[in-house]
Amino acid sequence: MYQYVHGGDIYSAKKLINSGEILDFSANINPLGLPPAVKDAVIHQLDECTGYPDPFCRELVTVLAEYENTQEEHILCGNGASDIIFRLVLALRPKKALLLAPTFADYEKALNTVHCEINYYNLKAQNDFSVQHDFLDQITAELDMVFICNPNNPTGQLCTNPFLKKVFDKCLETDTIVLVDECFMDFVDDPENYSAQSYLCKYSNLLILKAFTKIFAMPGIRLGYVLTSNPTILDQTRLAGQDWSVSLVAQAAGKAALTQIEYLEKTKLLIRAERKFLIKELSQLGFKVFGSKANYVFFESAKYLDLHQRLLGKGILIRSCSNYVNLKSGYFRIAVKNHEDNCKLIATIKDVII
Repeated sequence: MYQYVHGGDIYSAKKLINSGEILDFSANINPLGLPPAVKDAVIHQLDECTGYPDPFCRELVTVLAEYENTQEEHILCGNGASDIIFRLVLALRPKKALLLAPTFADYEKALNTVHCEINYYNLKAQNDFSVQHDFLDQITAELDMVFICNPNNPTGQLCTNPFLKKVFDKCLETDTIVLVDECFMDFVDDPENYSAQSYLCKYSNLLILKAFTKIFAMPGIRLGYVLTSNPTILDQTRLAGQDWSVSLVAQAAGKAALTQIEYLEKTKLLIRAERKFLIKELSQLGFKVFGSKANYVFFESAKYLDLHQRLLGKGILIRSCSNYVNLKSGYFRIAVKNHEDNCKLIATIKDVII
C-alpha cells in the first residue's frame, strides 16, 4: 500500500484522533498566511477560468525574471517544486545520482520512476548533519545528477557559496548536472552567502529549484519554478510534462505574491525571532537541536521517541523524521509559527514529558 511520507497530512491526523482541530507544525508554511493581495488576485481570476491558462506563463515569467534578476529564457514554471523535480528526472533520465541523507524524499521518489541508481552521502550527527568537504570525493564521472537541498530538509543546514562553487566545478569536470533546491532560502538570514543564483550564468550544468509554496503560504495553489541558463534542459523539461501544468489561478497568485515586499520583510523578522525562541526552549528542555537555519527546527528527542504520538494526542502534529534515509526514531522537525502557536507547542511538550 502507498505510504505518504511528507508533513502536512492533517487529514489523516484528524481521523486518528477523531477531532476537527489540529495545530499543524509538520508543514513549514509562512505563519503570516496567504497575503491578502494574493487572495484578491485569485478571486479576480476566477471569471477567466473558462479559458486555458497560458502554457508559457508569459506574464508571470516576466515578473519572475525581474524578481530573480535573471533572464526570462532561464525560467520554467510548474505545478509546484515537486512537479518540476519529476519532470526534470523524466526529461534527463539519469542512470546514477547522488543525494544527501537525510534530505527531501521526492528526489528519490522521482529518480525511482526512471530506475536510477542512487548513491547517498550520509550526514552525521557528530558533524551536526552538515555537508563536509569529502562530499566532493563522491562526485565522479559515473554520476549523471547531484541533488543538494540548501537549506537542507529536514536539518536546516546550509552549504556556503565557496563550497557550492567547488561542487559546481567538480560537476563540470565530470559532466554531471547539479540541482540546488532553494525552496527555503527565502527564510535564511544573509541568503547571498548561500544562494547559488550568482553562479547561474556561469555553469550550464546548474539548476536552481524554487517555489511559492512555503514563503507565500500557498501550498494549496501549487506553483514552483526552475532556473537554469541551459536552454536544452529547459526544452527537454517542458516536453516532459503537460502544457497547462500552471493554472490561471496559480499564475495570477504568483504575479500578485511577487509584489509583496513588506510581507517578505515582516516574514524574515518573525521567523528570526520565533526560531530563536523555539531553539532556546527546546534546548532548555534537554533536546538536541541541529542546524535549523530556515523556518523549521530539527531536533533529537533521545528520551521520548514517541514525542509525535504524545503531541498528536493533544491535537498537535509534528514531523517525525524516522522515515528519512539515514535517520532513526527520535528525530523530529517542527515548523516555526507565530508566537502564540509556538508557546502552545512548548507548553504542550512540557505537559507530555514532565
